[in-house]
Amino acid sequence: MSRVTSRSSRSYSNGYQNTNRQGGGQGGYQNNGYQNQGGGYQNGYQNNNQNRYQNQNQDPYRRQAFRAPSYNPEQSTDQDGPSEAVYGVLDTSPEGHGLLRPTYSPSTKDTYISASQIRRYYLRPGDFVEGVARVPKENERYYGLLRVEKVNGKPIEEMEKRVRFENLTPVHPDEKYTLESGKEPLSTRLIDLVAPIGKGQRGMIVSPPKAGKTTITKEIATGVAKNYPDSHVMAVLIGERPEEVTEIRRHIESITGGKGEVAASNFDEPAEEQTRIAELALERAKRLVEDGQHVVILLDSITRLARAYNLAIPTSGRTLSGGFDPAALYPPKRFFGAARNFEGHGSLTIIGTALVDTGSRMDDLVYEEFKGTGNMELVLDRTLAERRIFPSIDVQRSGTRKEELLFTPSDYQSVIVMRRMIDVLGKDERSQLLIERLKKTDSNKEFLASLKEG
Repeated sequence: MSRVTSRSSRSYSNGYQNTNRQGGGQGGYQNNGYQNQGGGYQNGYQNNNQNRYQNQNQDPYRRQAFRAPSYNPEQSTDQDGPSEAVYGVLDTSPEGHGLLRPTYSPSTKDTYISASQIRRYYLRPGDFVEGVARVPKENERYYGLLRVEKVNGKPIEEMEKRVRFENLTPVHPDEKYTLESGKEPLSTRLIDLVAPIGKGQRGMIVSPPKAGKTTITKEIATGVAKNYPDSHVMAVLIGERPEEVTEIRRHIESITGGKGEVAASNFDEPAEEQTRIAELALERAKRLVEDGQHVVILLDSITRLARAYNLAIPTSGRTLSGGFDPAALYPPKRFFGAARNFEGHGSLTIIGTALVDTGSRMDDLVYEEFKGTGNMELVLDRTLAERRIFPSIDVQRSGTRKEELLFTPSDYQSVIVMRRMIDVLGKDERSQLLIERLKKTDSNKEFLASLKEG
């Protein structure tokens, strides 16, 4: 026993230091990661939340993002220090605990939530949690959640009865998002005619550089927010320029009255951070759909998300054209494939942009891999953009699968007539003539009626 006592009083240089300096009369080595079993040490040492991320060889980003506090928030009370109301989207770690993030990016207002609290209240990644937390002290990094009060705006008692996103029944989109909101903008009127968007649509905006994809994306968001205020609009920006993040954030706030959300990462951030933000935003959307809501995600862009995963995931040892790892295609496909219309229970619509004609074989590969996964494509034409014809939509190549489900029978017959008329025109004349005819009418209804008159 004296040998054990003398060993416990040493200062270890390899990191196995005594973490409980108090109570030396109890042997001096309690709670330091060792367990005494009949005079011998258990093989290895037991990790707790305090030393779990001390291994410097592990992922430094995940260690920084999920380092647990040195105290147990559940054993704290309001008398242990000042407390305040907190809220945030739940971002969980592989070990079970997590953080409540007021924004999707790491911040000083992040709140630590223990694994036992997550299990007790049946919380899932992406839940919007409100509660009371203990304010961190000088040597502490995070707020510590003391109690949960609401989850997704509802009492915590209702969380156990929630349905799961994976158990819902997907069906073809059969309810149209009418984006038209007046004579202008013409882009939303043209989309309603040639590539209509339904609730639960999985759509791609295929665009070369400088063809107006950002403008069209913003106008789609405006049409949804104005005509369908009950739908939840989210913008997910991956590897974006900081000034454009600010522009889109302000735009979403103005059109939704502060109800919309923006999850954004800049191009100078690590690839792991970019993919984490995208995954957290998707989980947030799934929780809203489980609640019966209709959610619209505007993803800019699928190409940059795939590039980020290509850098973030471990290599599989195989390489496709352009230096792309085939294993990096699965996570963005999982994101894009989450879009679906559910039978009697909300919908998740994802409209993602894909870059083409950039001179990069990797970008072309991403588009080719995703080309058959969507059920709606809006193709932008560089030639039209260079001629300053906006919106530069290629009406011949754009379209929606099962579009007859989104139109009334009479409107669908008029759309068929329109397509037959533009088919006889040359490639460079189709979009230009259609745009000119739209400018002469105040609404799509008036435009379709004019086609019957010749």
